[in-house]
Amino acid sequence: MWSCETAWGSGPSGRAEPGSDRGRPRPPGSSGTLRPAMSSETAYESSSFKVAEIQHRYGANVHLVDDPVAWSLLARACARETLQPEVGRLVRMLYEDLARRVIAAEFPRELMRVPTRMVGSHPQAVARFAGIAHRTPVVTVGIARAGTVPSQVIYELLNEIVEPALVRQDHLFMSREVNEAGEVTGARWHDAKIGREVGGRIILFPDPMGATGSSMSSAVTHYKTRLEGQPSRIVALHLIVTPEYLRRLQKDHPDVIVYALRLDRGLSAPEILATVPGERWDDEVGLNDHQYIVPGAGGVGEILNNSWV
Repeated sequence: MWSCETAWGSGPSGRAEPGSDRGRPRPPGSSGTLRPAMSSETAYESSSFKVAEIQHRYGANVHLVDDPVAWSLLARACARETLQPEVGRLVRMLYEDLARRVIAAEFPRELMRVPTRMVGSHPQAVARFAGIAHRTPVVTVGIARAGTVPSQVIYELLNEIVEPALVRQDHLFMSREVNEAGEVTGARWHDAKIGREVGGRIILFPDPMGATGSSMSSAVTHYKTRLEGQPSRIVALHLIVTPEYLRRLQKDHPDVIVYALRLDRGLSAPEILATVPGERWDDEVGLNDHQYIVPGAGGVGEILNNSWV
């Protein structure tokens, strides 16, 4: 765990800066410079937070979230009758919740001291806890079309948690390449709006459907090899993934950390569906002949944008 002790106040820029009380409104009845004493509370100095997961055999970098509430909302989002605006609201809810878990589990932490409104009359009124390191540099990447809304949700959330000046949103415009039989053969880049520097940054790829892995693999390769510096870590955030997706990503980029609310392997044989996910990985099937996920959700990019192209 990365850890340092930081006291938050309000600096000249209006943003939180270590050790400053400048510009902070004084509580009623207080006067002079606020110099809050450290709280003696130690219960929150460290966190052992981990995302609850279902059992699987896909390796330590894969996290399949165990959450009945998220599963229920995801089922509604995938249902045949669910269209806009409901599907948009559901995707936003699911991604804000998933992003909170990922940030709590994967981002560096630091020991913080935050004076409360009671500090004017009680010097002990200082919250002391392990929080997310404020100066964490992050990039969230929106892969059009399905990843555009999730990336914006995460971008807005990150601006509330870490230093906004260190949060960036990039945009990729990609599509599947298919052969005459409709089978996915790769990913085609159409355009991109990307900041050049990624050194030391956490890179987040929120993309609802992890189907074949071709687009994600191509995007990760670009960020590793074509930009300045090396990311500190790369995390993919999905609503649904397939065994085929996980196999492709593990082959091409075994260092990428994957979070998903659900694994779909619905075209597997009954005896395979009765096993722990990943136990018979080579026999698991989650894609149909046109590389759509089953059970899946259909074309999420089309549904989110009401654009059936």
